[in-house]
Amino acid sequence: MGKNLVIIGGGAGGASTAAEAKRNNPSLNVTILQTGKFVSYASCPTPYYIGDIIKDANRLVARTPEKFRETGIDVQLNTPVINVDTKTGFVETKDSRRFPYDFLMMSTGTSAIVPDIAGKDLPGVFSLRNLEDAIQIKAWLRDKNAKRVIIIGGGFIGLEMSEALHAANIKTTIIHKDSLPANRWDASLSATMLEELQTNGVEFVGNAQANTIAKGTSAPLKVTTDKGFWEGDLVLLAVGVRPDARLAKSIGLNIGKTGAIAVNFAQQTSLENVYAAGDCCESFHKVSRRWVNIPLGDIANKQGRVAGRNIGGKHLTFDGIVGAQSFRLFNLECAATGLSEKEALDAGYTPVSNITWGSAMAPALGMRKIGLKLIADKSSGKLLGAQAVGVAGAVGRINALSVALWTGLDIDQIGYLDLAYAPPFSAAWDIIHNAAQALRRM
Repeated sequence: MGKNLVIIGGGAGGASTAAEAKRNNPSLNVTILQTGKFVSYASCPTPYYIGDIIKDANRLVARTPEKFRETGIDVQLNTPVINVDTKTGFVETKDSRRFPYDFLMMSTGTSAIVPDIAGKDLPGVFSLRNLEDAIQIKAWLRDKNAKRVIIIGGGFIGLEMSEALHAANIKTTIIHKDSLPANRWDASLSATMLEELQTNGVEFVGNAQANTIAKGTSAPLKVTTDKGFWEGDLVLLAVGVRPDARLAKSIGLNIGKTGAIAVNFAQQTSLENVYAAGDCCESFHKVSRRWVNIPLGDIANKQGRVAGRNIGGKHLTFDGIVGAQSFRLFNLECAATGLSEKEALDAGYTPVSNITWGSAMAPALGMRKIGLKLIADKSSGKLLGAQAVGVAGAVGRINALSVALWTGLDIDQIGYLDLAYAPPFSAAWDIIHNAAQALRRM
């Protein structure tokens, strides 16, 4: 009889753990216990499904339960876990079933941050955390023949949703606590995002606090703020997510300063034979040298593969991240990597930064505006972070600078990197070169 691997949570981290563990040790008995009715799905494209850019929800599912079962992996849907007995090695589900384990994987994901405002439980008020939420939101918009949506929150999800809803001919209003959207980015770059929102008919209400949600008069719902009120057919709460470490806490796993499950480089937790992967756990940040929690699907997949390889008996480590992230906003690419100035200060660096504006192609061929911010350590010249916004080329340049962060390059080296040059893609001196050399002079 093979050993038992029980995986709590069937998102990216849990699903990749299952596949990799079974691949490396076919004798393992692998069971995935999933709270909802979908497993191995992609959360990041859900705004585009809601906006009907992606028509079929099944396209967001990487592998069905049937496909898992063909490889000997059992998937139990609609099966919430209520308790784990770490002494005897059993997982107990809500329907009173018990699953024995030799290895346990925690892949419980995130929970949506729901602001404590009156009316948050009214019909038509949603958060977007998973595929089931997306299906419910899309159905509500269709059934109500929605014309306007009020989004509370101007981060990734709120901005991506405004674009997706625009594609579905639904007007949006974003209510945000800060003066500019995507406040991780430098103000001048965020101002470019705001201009793009307004150009595409999205109303942005900054420095506003949502106080209540109630039934409307000209529309089903009304959001009242300290700057007035707005009415719409649906209200989306998009103020962020937090790691869902509730079950982990209940069984005594160490929780990091981020509120996520603490792990080592093999994805092992503080209890023997208990692993964690994905949005519920921490990652080591190679620039700050600190453990952080960044809930992204690519990180979850990598962590799950590392955990699965180790559970399957073949050693592998997940060496960390540099914080690369991106999103699209209508005609803009928005991307960032590494640390912000505040994060750099917190990590003990003395940051210095600059913003360079230029073109993503040779000026003789036209102007494709791009802005690039670089952050470096004043004493060593080491690159600490980068942010970019532009109509083209922003993500590619941030990817290049992520590699620079991964390998520890300094500004002098980055200023003379050998980058692929052709006039349709950059000038002979790329904006990366210009930004690095300008920062070096500072």
